This record gives sequence, structure tokens and C-alpha cells, in this order.
Amino acid sequence: MSKECINSDKTAPAIGPYSHCVKANGFIFVSGQCPFKADGSGALQGPIEDQARLVLENLKAVLESAGSSLDKVVKTTMFLQDFNDFKTVNGIYAEYFPSNPPARTSIQIARLPLDVLIEIEAIALA
Repeated sequence: MSKECINSDKTAPAIGPYSHCVKANGFIFVSGQCPFKADGSGALQGPIEDQARLVLENLKAVLESAGSSLDKVVKTTMFLQDFNDFKTVNGIYAEYFPSNPPARTSIQIARLPLDVLIEIEAIALA
């Protein structure tokens, strides 16, 4: 099995000992993307709409750095701090996956890194 760890220079640096994504056996496993600013200045604090868009832009940037794209995503897991935001986030998510959307699991959790409101991880084809 070949394994390639990839860190994108188009998103914020990882805040722990992990890679933005790992390429292995034709798949790309993307670590959870949060609304962290690409310039490394921290988390975007603000409305869920802004945070969701930044998360999806970060996800897109990581995939592109690995030679993939949103069109090749087969599965996502979305973590929300408040499930009352689900409808709003679902609408934004649909803009990024307008046709043939990936399988998805959505989970409400108590807390996310740096108290952001949303995190999304993904599995894509290389």
C-alpha cells in the first residue's frame, strides 16, 4: 500500500499532529476542515453561513492540492455544534455539491476546535 501525506498551502496550517489529507490506494482521506483562515490568523467567528462557506472552500482547496476535486467526493461527515443550523448549512452544502452529491452523515456534537460551529471531513477518489 502506498501512502502520501499532503498538507495544502492554500488553507490554514494543521493545529495538531495530522495531515490535511492522506492519499492511499486511489482514495483521498481529508481531515476535518474547520472555518480556519488560510493566513493562519485563526478561526472565523461569525454566522454559520460564513463558517460553512469557509469550511467548504477549505475542503475544496485541500482536495485540489491533492489532485482531486469536490466532484470526486464519495462520502462526507458533517459535525454541527447546533442542529438548528442544519437547514441553513444544507442549502450552502448543496451549492458545492449541486449534482450527484456524496453520501453524508451529519452529527451534532458538544464542542468543536476553537469553538467553531461546523467541521466537515471527506473521502474522495484520487
